[in-house]
Amino acid sequence: MRRRVDLIERDPNIRLLERPENKRRWAADSWEKSQAAALRDWLLNRLEDRRFWLDRQGRPAPRSVAQLADEVARDEDLVSVLALWEGRPDVPVVQSLVKLLAEEAVPFLAAYRYKDSGLRKREAWEETWALQRREDAGEHPAEPIPVPPKYTSADFRKNSYWQARGKLDVPKERFILYPDAGRETDPTPLLGWAGWDHAQQSLALSVIIGAREAEGWADERLVPLVAGLAELQPWVEQWHAEVDPAFGVSLAAFCREQLTARAGQVGRTREQLAAWRPAPPATRGRKPRARS
Repeated sequence: MRRRVDLIERDPNIRLLERPENKRRWAADSWEKSQAAALRDWLLNRLEDRRFWLDRQGRPAPRSVAQLADEVARDEDLVSVLALWEGRPDVPVVQSLVKLLAEEAVPFLAAYRYKDSGLRKREAWEETWALQRREDAGEHPAEPIPVPPKYTSADFRKNSYWQARGKLDVPKERFILYPDAGRETDPTPLLGWAGWDHAQQSLALSVIIGAREAEGWADERLVPLVAGLAELQPWVEQWHAEVDPAFGVSLAAFCREQLTARAGQVGRTREQLAAWRPAPPATRGRKPRARS
């Protein structure tokens, strides 16, 4: 160190290079930003606790943010950390959770996740998966199984979906979003847990369908939820064909029966369910020009 200091003092060129303005300044995040990120991660990890997303019998339990807030409000640690994250002691739990979870959930159905370009790529992926399943079953396709195209950010309806899924559409989100599927009296988002397996996700959809049916929903409103059952069924067949010890039945067979019954109820074939699309977002019309 002494030799370095002496060299800087003797050599004006070295002294110039060693001046602070000629050094790379490693900019670290502020304490406030680092603290907010740490609090956010702690909250999200805690909100993924199984007690929020499985009932006492171990069955999946979808919840609206308002319902989740009721549980959170009884947890002193969660409320205190939520208050720290919000920077206010009188934290509004429902509103804070809506804000916290807004970018952490991805819709259950491909039609809600992708734009048209992404849906075309999704179809290519589904064809590849179907061929792979046939190969696993002992069939030998005449042609090599094609490699499906990768996704780009332009294929997704929201950037947060792209951030969670990436170019190979690998789920990395924490929660599942069920758009327009909540209770009529509850405007907060309806969520599920991304930690559920495919069979649990299918069971969760059946729970939601039953709840909305009990509220008097017309069959037409149930179509996207039934489409979700159809989209999950190939994976349920692949991974849950055996008898589940917790339920005493094959979940693949049970979910298949649910899908068949619900598809008949809403009057849709599998192909028609796959073709369902959400209504385009409303756009504001141009203001009429003032006439002279």
